[in-house]
Amino acid sequence: MSSHPVLVHALRGGISESVHRGAYAVVDAAGAVHSAVGDIERPIFPRSAVKVLQALPLVASGAAERWQLSDEELALACASHGGEPRHTQAAASMLAKAGVDDTALECGTHWPYNDRALKALAASGRTPSALHNNCSGKHSGFVCLGCLMAEGGDRRAFLRGYVKPEHPVMREVSAALQVATGFDLSKTAMGTDGCSIPTYAIPLRHLAHAFARVATGQGLSEGHARAARRLRAAVAREPFMVAGSGRFDSRVMERLGERVFCKVGAEGVHCAALPELGLGVAVKMDDGNNARACEVVMAALIERLLPLADADAAFVRGLSEITLRNWNGIEVGALRADDALRSA
Repeated sequence: MSSHPVLVHALRGGISESVHRGAYAVVDAAGAVHSAVGDIERPIFPRSAVKVLQALPLVASGAAERWQLSDEELALACASHGGEPRHTQAAASMLAKAGVDDTALECGTHWPYNDRALKALAASGRTPSALHNNCSGKHSGFVCLGCLMAEGGDRRAFLRGYVKPEHPVMREVSAALQVATGFDLSKTAMGTDGCSIPTYAIPLRHLAHAFARVATGQGLSEGHARAARRLRAAVAREPFMVAGSGRFDSRVMERLGERVFCKVGAEGVHCAALPELGLGVAVKMDDGNNARACEVVMAALIERLLPLADADAAFVRGLSEITLRNWNGIEVGALRADDALRSA
């Protein structure tokens, strides 16, 4: 890992004040490596970057249709959201359609990530619920799947412990992740994610291949290919739901629509599907940095790979070359993707 190249520079006074090293893989749907830098065979925890893969059973099982989930709700199932009102309302709606409420969620509770939503909630004298958890949409999707699996029985009893690896819901989710990535999860490290579900260590090459499959449907079962198309379409129509106000993934997909599906994960991971090119992208920063590093790398890769009109190219360049200002608004430096990354 120490031999990974510098992908991002933090500049001040005309020199690099800090650098961020990492690796990335760009892979096509047949599994061929289009381009790569660093060790793309070392297993890493993708964390929330793979939520679209974890949502495949929600659609493929028929649960999304059974509970008549909307585009907003399906996009939220792929989200790490900021806890804004639209996010919490959509999660509550998903649960209500399946006949349960937020007490069924096992993701835990935290204050909204969005500053305005946090302050509004505090000012109202209320405390956060599981609906405000950035993973509540994903978990609401798991609950919707579980309610379908439990039909005719006690839904609450069936759902209890759905975050555990051995639970039928999580077995479906992990099976979808294994098939999409083509990586044997039984032979890799398993950890516990921030929202309490299992997270499996998977190499960047396999993650990028999975996202190429999401982009094209190639290599997926008919049900999972249909689910991938449905989820991508929902996200393209409702990109705000995937992250929220001012955040990278929502901004990029609001601008570029179905041309890009991208999703950040904790600890410097970012994945993307580029349907028109049939490519998947996976990034991992060595220092686990998200906003200062992996988002800059992802923007540079999108800019390099996709043919963009001038206005769109300028928008994406603004995400891979960011002006830094101090509290007085004075320009003090920049975050910039390495030149080699742009020209590779």
